[in-house]
Amino acid sequence: MTLERIRNSRLGRRYIGDRAFYALVLGLLVPIVIQNIISNFVSLLDNIMVGAVSTEEMNGVSISNQLIFVFNLCVFGGMSGATIFAAQFYGAKNEDGVRDSFRYTILLAVGLSAIAIAVLVGFSRPLIGYYINDVEAVGGAEDTLKAGMGYVRIMLFGLFPFAMSQAYAGTLRVTGETKLPMAASVTSVLVNLVGNYILIFGHLGAPALGARGAAVATVISRYVEMLIIVVVAHRRNRRDGTYGFLSHAYSHFHIPGWLAKRITVKGMPLLVNELLWSVAVALLAQLYSLRGLNVVAANTITSTITNLFNVFFLSMGTAASVLVGRKLGERNDESSRACARQIIAFDIVICVVVAAVMFAVAPLLPQIYRKATVDARRLAVAMIRICACSAPLSAFANCSYFILRSGGRTGITFLFDSGYSWIIQIPLVYSLVHFTDLGILYVFGACHAAELIKDIFGYILMKKGVWIRNIVSEPEPEVAYEKAEAE
Repeated sequence: MTLERIRNSRLGRRYIGDRAFYALVLGLLVPIVIQNIISNFVSLLDNIMVGAVSTEEMNGVSISNQLIFVFNLCVFGGMSGATIFAAQFYGAKNEDGVRDSFRYTILLAVGLSAIAIAVLVGFSRPLIGYYINDVEAVGGAEDTLKAGMGYVRIMLFGLFPFAMSQAYAGTLRVTGETKLPMAASVTSVLVNLVGNYILIFGHLGAPALGARGAAVATVISRYVEMLIIVVVAHRRNRRDGTYGFLSHAYSHFHIPGWLAKRITVKGMPLLVNELLWSVAVALLAQLYSLRGLNVVAANTITSTITNLFNVFFLSMGTAASVLVGRKLGERNDESSRACARQIIAFDIVICVVVAAVMFAVAPLLPQIYRKATVDARRLAVAMIRICACSAPLSAFANCSYFILRSGGRTGITFLFDSGYSWIIQIPLVYSLVHFTDLGILYVFGACHAAELIKDIFGYILMKKGVWIRNIVSEPEPEVAYEKAEAE
């Protein structure tokens, strides 16, 4: 009775949806959450297994993954522009348009992989060394650098298959195929987990490779994921034409100039945003590392554990993008606003519950890292609790970002995401680290508290409705193809 009264109140009608709404949200959310939980849980086990070898190995892998993280997000951001157009073409039943958009993602996968390999081959040593600042632990610093270098050299072989998997998965999803990418991803993380167990510790007669074993297992899993998606998708298409855009997709790679230009213009802000945001995350980790290797270990433990808890609100961003995007496609502004309000409210409520659990169990989780120092584990407990307290702020900001993006406002999302990181977060943390003697917990806490500034801007943008924009009904792509066919 109380719940019904709340639902029928003025605030309830504004921020609480009906059962059909939550069924729709959960239908989209649950598969994404399951996939991400499995992926993050394997990442946690991976981290624990490397950490069981030594803290230096764990730190080396963590630092190296900061560099790989930049590449991964550039792939996601760069391909987002092409998938926006692929979705429009698919809705218009324009198979040629979907195929050309897919070709764009393939070329982008090759180009980004080549650039990343060149950068990491030439600059991995100074980039990894940039994070190692504990002059009181020379031996630990040298071991960390050695582990990181060995890990990166092997991970180079996994960059291209990862990018190719994302090119296929992104285009398949816009056609409604979500099960194949999910099955490939789940299989990949399981292969990675088994490979880690065998190669890190040297089980089943294999050599004990430590951090290098973790890299080998990851590279193998990347190829497994790529082969599953590529082979199954092409086989199904040859059998019954399930994925028409794959027919003759590799016969040539000529993309109409007008389309390549539009995809680049629309997608460039997304690529640059992901690049700058990921670099900002890596730079924040480097600034924290100036407080010593114990902080590097604590930050590694914290990020690995909190990623597992943050799966829900991070996955909610994808659901928000899809649901609000559909409403925008219907050209119903009020319904779009209501959907945005209700999904943000739902996200925050669930996030508060999850954050409370994370805060309560924080003292227990870092204890699984037996080789980490007592100081590193103590710092990790406090940092996890800081993340728990700031989680609702992050949830609101994340949902706002994806809602803005659903309306095609890529320029605004660039300022909202990367602009905040480089204008607010980086200067704040840099100043506190270099010009004060504040301990790492005060610095870490101030960085997370600053999320409130981003939330204020997000609230203003949501309130003004700058994101309410229909991009699906724009006629230019279809008109351009008709002209090209006429010529």
